[in-house]
Amino acid sequence: MTDRPRRPVRRTLDNSGDDAIEAVAELPAILGHNLRRLRTRQGHSLERLAKLSGVSRAMLGQIETGKSVPTISTLWRIATALGVPFAHLLAAGKAQHMAVLRANAAKVLSSSRGQFTSRALFPFEDERHVEFYELRLAAQHREDAAAHQPGTRENLLVAHGVVEITVGGDAPCVLATGDAILFEADLPHTYRNIGSTEAVIYLVMTYSTRIG
Repeated sequence: MTDRPRRPVRRTLDNSGDDAIEAVAELPAILGHNLRRLRTRQGHSLERLAKLSGVSRAMLGQIETGKSVPTISTLWRIATALGVPFAHLLAAGKAQHMAVLRANAAKVLSSSRGQFTSRALFPFEDERHVEFYELRLAAQHREDAAAHQPGTRENLLVAHGVVEITVGGDAPCVLATGDAILFEADLPHTYRNIGSTEAVIYLVMTYSTRIG
């Protein structure tokens, strides 16, 4: 009899809002370590980072001690305040020559009560300035994204479905299966599934410099 691969322990953390993070159990410790390292490296106190990010000192302290994992929008505010790519907060371990990313062990970011999910298709490493994600939008769902740090770009490819992308004050752009778009993501932007089935999008996010 062959042994079945063990599924990782997964749980949803901090369900105080619509956004949540479904992840392996060690994520709180990883996130806390990275936030403390990045904050102290830049010489920020908890009070100063709270003012820069708009996230309370108490919440930042809970994150650093591994007692809480914030919503996706809160993580983006912290990353923007620190001037680092989002993945820097979730990085674990050092880069290897080869990394296999098993679907059942992925860190899945979820918002709008599961109507929008994001799965990283790259290992979280400190020096990375290019990130690769799989996005899934439920039928007719709209997901609003705040402006990312200056110089951030998003390159999207629609693998399945019909999606409407709006960037800043520009007119919406409709993309069908196989269509792609590149845009400056340091402006507010919106993804909207205008189809009747789940849409699947592949996203490459790039940052202007290696920072953090």
